[in-house]
Amino acid sequence: MSHTSLAADDAVFARIAWRILPLLMLAWLFAYIDRVNVGFAKLQMATDLQFSDAVYGFGAGIFFLGYVLFEIPSNLILHRVGARRWIGRIMITWSVFAALTAFVRTPLEFYVIRFLLGVAEAGFIPGAVYFLSQWIPSKRRGRVFGIFYLSLAGSGLIGGPLSGAVLAWMSGYMGLAGWKWLLLIEALPSLIIGVLIVLLLPDRPETVPWLNPDERRRVTDALAADVQTQTGALQASELWRSPIIWLLVLIYFLLNYSAYGLSFWLPTLVQGFGVSGTLEIGLLSSVPSLCSMICMVMFGFSADRHNERRWHLTAMFLIGGLGFVVTVLGNGGLLLGMAGLCMAAICTQAFPSLFWAVPTRLLSGMSAAAGLALINALGNLAGFFGPYLVGLLRGTSWGTNGAVYSLAATLFASAALVHVLPSRLIDRPEGEQG
Repeated sequence: MSHTSLAADDAVFARIAWRILPLLMLAWLFAYIDRVNVGFAKLQMATDLQFSDAVYGFGAGIFFLGYVLFEIPSNLILHRVGARRWIGRIMITWSVFAALTAFVRTPLEFYVIRFLLGVAEAGFIPGAVYFLSQWIPSKRRGRVFGIFYLSLAGSGLIGGPLSGAVLAWMSGYMGLAGWKWLLLIEALPSLIIGVLIVLLLPDRPETVPWLNPDERRRVTDALAADVQTQTGALQASELWRSPIIWLLVLIYFLLNYSAYGLSFWLPTLVQGFGVSGTLEIGLLSSVPSLCSMICMVMFGFSADRHNERRWHLTAMFLIGGLGFVVTVLGNGGLLLGMAGLCMAAICTQAFPSLFWAVPTRLLSGMSAAAGLALINALGNLAGFFGPYLVGLLRGTSWGTNGAVYSLAATLFASAALVHVLPSRLIDRPEGEQG
């Protein structure tokens, strides 16, 4: 490929990224805030409603049972009706259930509304990944996914201080508890963004007026070249029988165990360092997200530039696992404890940007829609077990330290399993340029 042609491709895909990424990033940012803000609500809700750690952990995690059950059907519908309509529908419906969480009174009501929130959100992430794979060729996905997943880290950077401020300043306003205001206020942006997605998000490169015929050809040629390099690409009917798919599911499950274990319990862990004010807890909870945002972009660009995934993922997982160990060794001290949480967040918030570039090399078309949903659905079962088991372990003789060590162990196991993945899947073919 000539330098002139490569520069023209760079310009086209940069324009595409600027057109589609900001809205998707806003959607994921507020979606994740709505998903995990119950961790901040717990600081007041658990006392108001007399919820034990086990009740809270089960309610936080049951979200993922609804999410998993409807993940694959949701993504297959998205493949048929288009991302604009379906992702917009997802955003609007889950904003409604997120707001309704403010009115739960009993553990059963908490479980039911969290389950329905999972049903409403099912399909968003694999749908977004599938949507991006219809616009961006594989050799550019590491950096694009890295930018997209900045919104995951950004959710902590924005959601932490926002949640802490609402709890501190809105408690008792108009007779409502602070945790109720928290859930209501943070649901509103998701509703607005859902409407904007329906109105503004384009479906496919072939249908947009802001690409000229030559630019459309460049996009379709790059995506067609991807299909030609997908040696051994799987058909939808083969997904359940593929050892590679199940290995990816296992790795993603282990990663999510640690990621959601940290996300749902982060405010409580920070509180355990001797921090009492809700605003201070919110501000400190945002620091690990800031660290992960910086490292997320660095890892994504480095992996693309060096045509390498395996050792980048390994380094990320080991840093995260060591971070959890440092958190325990800090023995409740604020400085060392926060340093450990920052290291852990580098992995637990940044890993999806590199991970999702792997299965998209193996899957395309309908098999991509189904396969990405399958990996995400089964892997996200860890979102149930992570928060719930952390809650259970905190109530045993293992205590908080045992719970945090379990989060570290899953990251160390993931680092080992990455080296079982075949080279054709995790590393680029020789000669493929970035």
